[in-house]
Amino acid sequence: MLDTAEERQVRHVRALFLSDVHLGMRPARVNQLIDFLRWHRAETIYLVGDIVDGWRLAKTWHWPAEYDVLIELMLAKLAGGSRIVVLPGNHDEFLRDYLGTYFGEIEFVDRAIHTTAAGKTYLVIHGDQFDVVVMNAKWLAHVGDWAYNFALRVNSVINWVRRRLGLTYWSLSAWAKQKVKNAVSVIGRFEEALVHEAQQSGVDGVICGHIHFADIHDRLGVHYINTGDWVESCTAIVETDDGQFELIRWSEPVPPRRMRRLRLRRPKVGPELS
Repeated sequence: MLDTAEERQVRHVRALFLSDVHLGMRPARVNQLIDFLRWHRAETIYLVGDIVDGWRLAKTWHWPAEYDVLIELMLAKLAGGSRIVVLPGNHDEFLRDYLGTYFGEIEFVDRAIHTTAAGKTYLVIHGDQFDVVVMNAKWLAHVGDWAYNFALRVNSVINWVRRRLGLTYWSLSAWAKQKVKNAVSVIGRFEEALVHEAQQSGVDGVICGHIHFADIHDRLGVHYINTGDWVESCTAIVETDDGQFELIRWSEPVPPRRMRRLRLRRPKVGPELS
């Protein structure tokens, strides 16, 4: 990611995939997502679940001004010609009541088949449908959600200290996912389930979210792609014009002065971003 607006150009991509924004969760890094979307123009935008955190909003309503900026920006992209496909997840499962319908020109589907410029086909799905805990023990999923939010609060304290010491951002939950044997095992089983579903669907790969762990690999014989999240990692997947996939990390903090300009100015889909 380049540091200054003068060094950047708006990038055109064929398709953009993002998930797990969790609007309603206080640590959600919406300002970074707004900044990212202003520098990317896509023919198709897939919102791969958990964009809104209905679980969190049902407990405590939290809807700051930047959420409205994000929604207006997405609608501006729609008006500018982007196709937008919403695939609800477990945290915004209320949207599953609208599967198979359109809100304006926004499509709501449980799963989609995306065909790349190279002719490859990919199953696009949030992934909670293959999470045994979510499907069979929802109460345990809520406990896990509470534990994750607790870890994020602890993480905010740790990173406040790190900033005072001039150190970069560090993620407690990401460290745990990489180091704790059980967490690694859960991720592995999730990937296996999604890869199996892709094989059953007769496609070349799968694009999903849900576990907040961005990755691209073909270790299991099928191209597996996970979009990550916008709570900590600030990651998205793009398909380039030649049909290749890239994992983008947009974790640089947005300077407050530029963020104030973004909030005050009506969203644009063109390059007029200065």
